[in-house]
Amino acid sequence: MLRLLSTTALLGAWLSCGAFTATGDIPALPADNAKTYTSHRPPVDARKFYSEAAEKEIKRVKKLLKNPYLCWMFENCYPNTLDTTVLYSDEDGDDDSYVITGDINAMWLRDSSAQVYPYLSLAKKDKKLQKMLRGVIRRQAKYILIDPYANAFYGHGGKAEHEDDNTEMKPEVFERKYELDSMCYPLFLAYAYWQATGDLSPFDALWVNSVRAIYGVMREQQHKQGLRTSYHFTRKAHAMHDTQSNSGYGHPARYCGLIASSFRPSDDCTIFPYLIPSNFFAVSVLKKAAVILDEIKENALATDCRALSDEVSQALQQYAIANHPKYGKIYAFEVDGFGSQLLMDDANAPGLLSLPFLDCMDVNDPIYQNTRRFVWSEDNPYFFRGKAGEGIGGPHIGYDMVWPMSAIVKASTSQDDEEIRQCLQMVMDCDAGLGFIHESFHKDDATRFTRSWMAWANTIFGQLIVKLVNEGKTDLLNSLKVPDHPVK
Repeated sequence: MLRLLSTTALLGAWLSCGAFTATGDIPALPADNAKTYTSHRPPVDARKFYSEAAEKEIKRVKKLLKNPYLCWMFENCYPNTLDTTVLYSDEDGDDDSYVITGDINAMWLRDSSAQVYPYLSLAKKDKKLQKMLRGVIRRQAKYILIDPYANAFYGHGGKAEHEDDNTEMKPEVFERKYELDSMCYPLFLAYAYWQATGDLSPFDALWVNSVRAIYGVMREQQHKQGLRTSYHFTRKAHAMHDTQSNSGYGHPARYCGLIASSFRPSDDCTIFPYLIPSNFFAVSVLKKAAVILDEIKENALATDCRALSDEVSQALQQYAIANHPKYGKIYAFEVDGFGSQLLMDDANAPGLLSLPFLDCMDVNDPIYQNTRRFVWSEDNPYFFRGKAGEGIGGPHIGYDMVWPMSAIVKASTSQDDEEIRQCLQMVMDCDAGLGFIHESFHKDDATRFTRSWMAWANTIFGQLIVKLVNEGKTDLLNSLKVPDHPVK
């Protein structure tokens, strides 16, 4: 169950688990505004995974950052996935990596992919890191073959927390919410790993069979044979977004070439089954998977993946575009094939804002740019603006709760330095003095937030800082103001 945390309560929890370590080599503030910046990384001997390349990258970036608060946040956030969520082993004779989300001992296919993705650029410099990444790909493939409809799995002391859900629960399945993006992310990670390392060794029969399973689910969820597929899901829940209607089969969907998704990347149910951002993601990753499949001589499956990608792409051109009276042509968030369109965006990725971030389209796509203006405005039902900050939220947490991840994605896809600066300043100002990125915060009071330990948000913040440094934007980063709230 999600709950809002106060900074006082959270500080006590962090202190009790020994999360604070000695002050690092973070630039000092002027004497008239002195603060003590204590690293919030776990002690060295308590860190889950060590990467020499990542440690060197932290030192490289820190030397270029003159803003002490940003430097402190970067050091806390960038290694957070490695420090706190990765369990790597090769005891069974091959690489295996179990990656939890943070405060939940379970491995989401989506989150684990997004959490380790920022380290791919370092993999060639660090064989240990490369083996860990390879282990993520292999474990994801194993999980997909257990149940391609499941979004999260458990291991290493975890347990199923949703055994009473009315669906076909299997051993090792933590949650069985069918989310199209959960099948896309492992393909996204696999292709990026190959591009970064040139290593084809993870793509054996196990991986090929997992791709075949993904392809099968995507074909079934096009609803070509009607509404009732093999998947259904209901849950006894306090929130409507935690279950599905119509005996678990969801809102009716008419076959149109798109792929249905019962749940969104937020783990909230869809309203209309064809989730447009996830369909764009599927188009992109099916093509990526096909390239790898051709490399390993699995040409028939590669042909199938390309054919499905082309089919979905054509359907998107026909069904995904809405005519907005204010913004012109924009991408809808969800459709049903009957003509219904839902116009909104959610903070999670893939969302409409994040499409270029996930390599689904060019950032200069004119319809995307119109959509971008729409989703970052109060014309989007889930955009919130208040005294503390602004950004996109979603029904997962509810009204007035801004997800800083949306500002990180906005900055990552921006071509405007002032827009990037504003996003980063807000993210820094809304950390409640803790030096980490939270799941969400109240638009009028950033000390009211959810999830103090969310590795995905922390790591992509670090990814953004590295990106901006590599693009020569250190002056922009160093122009940011130190927040005036106390450091916790």
